[in-house]
Order: sequence, then C-alpha cells, then structure tokens
Amino acid sequence: MRRIVSAVFVSLDGVMQAPGGPDEDPTGGFEHGGWVAPYWDDVPGETIDAVFAKPFDLLLGRKTYEIFAAYWPYNRGEAIGEAFEQAVKHVVTSSTEPLSWANSHAINDGIDGVARLKASEGPDLVIQGSSALYPDLMERGLIDRLTIMTFPLVLGKGKRLFAPGIASGALKLVDSTVSSTGVVVSTYEPAGRVQTGTFEAKPPSEAELARRERWRSADV
Repeated sequence: MRRIVSAVFVSLDGVMQAPGGPDEDPTGGFEHGGWVAPYWDDVPGETIDAVFAKPFDLLLGRKTYEIFAAYWPYNRGEAIGEAFEQAVKHVVTSSTEPLSWANSHAINDGIDGVARLKASEGPDLVIQGSSALYPDLMERGLIDRLTIMTFPLVLGKGKRLFAPGIASGALKLVDSTVSSTGVVVSTYEPAGRVQTGTFEAKPPSEAELARRERWRSADV
C-alpha cells in the first residue's frame, strides 16, 4: 500500500490559491497570485526538497495538472522539473480530454479510484496544489502525512485547504519549524476522531442551562 502525502502553502486564513505567480490561477477574481515569493528562504525550500527526495508519483486535480503541464515540460533545466517529467502523474478528472504530458494517467472515478491507487504497490503519492481533492481525501481518511507551510499574510478570499464542509478529524503534530521570514512549517499525521472535554468544575447555573437551550433551538 502506498502513502498519500502533501506539502501545501497556505495563508493565515487558509487560502492556497496561486502561490507561485500572478497568472498561475486568477479564477474567481483572485488578485494575489505569487504571494509565496516575498517570504521564500531556505526553510520552505528544504521542506519541498525533502518531500521529493524519495521516489514519488504525483496525485493531481485537473486544474493543477493543467498548470503544471503548461510549465514544467518547458522548464526541465530545473531539478524539480526533471523529477516531475519522470514521475507518473495520476490526474483526478471527470474530463475525457487526453492528457498530453508524458507519463500521465487519468482517474475518472474520483475518490474510489484514488483509494484503489493507494492500495496498490508503488512509491508515495505526492499531492501538489489540487485544493478540490482535500475534502474527499480527508473524509475517507486517505491522507497519511500533511505538511502545511503557513505564510504570515491574510489573503481574504480564494481556494482554501480546509473549505466549508470538510470532514472533522484530529491531527498529530510530528514536526515543526519557523523560517527567518515567519513561515511556520508544521507536519501532521492523522490522529483519529476529534476528542472533546470541558473545564467546568461545578454544575452549570440555571442561567447557563437556559442559554444552552436557547442556542440549541434557535439561530443566535
């Protein structure tokens, strides 16, 4: 069985859209493409290098695939471009349009196809971008390791890593560091269901019980 691992750039408010450049993904009127560059230093660079240090296949949504396929085959002088060229690209898509980039394969049955791929033998499946994949992957418990690089800015709108409706779940922090520019790199692994508790040291007051009932039965 393979692992599914991800390394993702996000803003403080969870936006992951178009980190690489102004024209990467302006959909939805997004105006802040390229927000990663002013904060880049050795820490996020080394984090990405570590993700791709071992053999890997890519797991991509269709839109990220199109971004990559229009860029990396034409920039093969870069080490990561060479690695992406050689890697197998698994693309989750409902389209029947052919995939032109070398070593690309379509997954046309969504998350079920990803689950079958994960159950097969092979290298890690590395997600890049592909915000639309996360809700289903999280709900099915298919992500084994998630590295979040949080940049110190608020983007306000855009495609988010944890969009509304994503399944709940606990995560265990397994590694963390902070860059010289304030980028917080945190690596997590799944830790089961969300656990809850309370700090109440004595029974609630009548007023508190009334408040709870009112909030349960109406919008406030």
